[in-house]
Amino acid sequence: MIVRPQIPDGPYLVVGLARSGQAAAKLLASRGYAVVGVDSGHPDGADTLGDFGVDARLGSDGLDLLHAAAVVVKSPGVPSEAPVIAAARAAGKTVLGELELGWRFLPNRFIAVTGTNGKTTTTELLGAIFRAAGEPVATAGNVGTPVCELVGNIGTDTIVVCEASSFQIEDTIEFRPECAVLLNLAPDHIDRHGTLEAYRDAKLAMFSRQQPGDTAVIGPTIDFDVPGAADRVMADPAAIDPASLAMRGEHNRENAAAATAAALAMGVARDAIDRALADFTGVEHRMEDVARIGGVEYINDSKATNVAAAQVALRSFSGGVHAILGGSLKGERFTALRPAVAGACAGLYLIGQSAPQLAEDLAGAGPPLHDCGTLEAAFEAARAAAAPGDTVMLVPACASFDQFSDYEARGHRFKELVRAGQS
Repeated sequence: MIVRPQIPDGPYLVVGLARSGQAAAKLLASRGYAVVGVDSGHPDGADTLGDFGVDARLGSDGLDLLHAAAVVVKSPGVPSEAPVIAAARAAGKTVLGELELGWRFLPNRFIAVTGTNGKTTTTELLGAIFRAAGEPVATAGNVGTPVCELVGNIGTDTIVVCEASSFQIEDTIEFRPECAVLLNLAPDHIDRHGTLEAYRDAKLAMFSRQQPGDTAVIGPTIDFDVPGAADRVMADPAAIDPASLAMRGEHNRENAAAATAAALAMGVARDAIDRALADFTGVEHRMEDVARIGGVEYINDSKATNVAAAQVALRSFSGGVHAILGGSLKGERFTALRPAVAGACAGLYLIGQSAPQLAEDLAGAGPPLHDCGTLEAAFEAARAAAAPGDTVMLVPACASFDQFSDYEARGHRFKELVRAGQS
């Protein structure tokens, strides 16, 4: 039986009451801990926490409540520099994240998937592999379901496949998955972490705690040492026949190789893996085939929220792509996109806060640039320019927070525009 570190005694202060914070607060309250939850805003659902025994204080930064708490649970969206978090650490209080908290409650085997790009696809592909093998599995973490929501809802024989972002891992203390996967690393979230090195170190923390008998799956593009004492397995895309995959693109071949290596390490039979690879078509908002209208293909890649993700998406095409790019800035330049844009794109349609920077960095790369402002205007311009055989693709290379609540809302709006064009 797997034994986790003990749950700290309360009382608890949960900082940040979006999806993960609500799950942590409800779990703790259900187990009899005294819980106060705070959020400077008013997230959806937070006003119902009182029904679950949580003292929710909305519109509060929590500083005036910190003195009464023994442990602080930090939601991944809350930066470490938030005054209440900085004060808690200065006072020597335990600060942990929702991922760590949920893991401590669950005596289940964990696979944790991290990397800059491909986390959601690989996590869901692993879920499909275990289901194909007839094994109980739950996917959770940054993929959608907070780990704390699994507590009490899955059996101890269920394997947990958890998408782990840098925001989540940096708030762990002892989190040690039996299998950890590092897909790749490229500049991202520099606005949050400050440097690429700090971003990398946040992701590597869970590997450093692994022990002999654990497994670390390393993606083919990783060119630095990964800490920890786990058994090392290198993912090998060359071992994956592209014709055996339902997903397209070299990046998905790499994702499939990592998922295969992790599944084999956890004892899954190869025939079940092969069946899942042949059937799994991908996840919503990631190279998602939306429709083909008048010979033009429409693809929603709203989850391409950084330059590296946009690069690999565009490299899946040899030309004819009318690419909608832009959104909120994350601290990286776009010059690295120039080769992929030159090779794949027939036109670039720029939106949002990043449009001026995109125009500066991609000027002269080949395809014409159109500063469209909004997604709606960009879609209409791209649709009008596309000829049969071409592709209109939302591939932002940016976050969405200037015009949308998240990448999902942006992707849904793109699909609405496509469907409107079908009528």
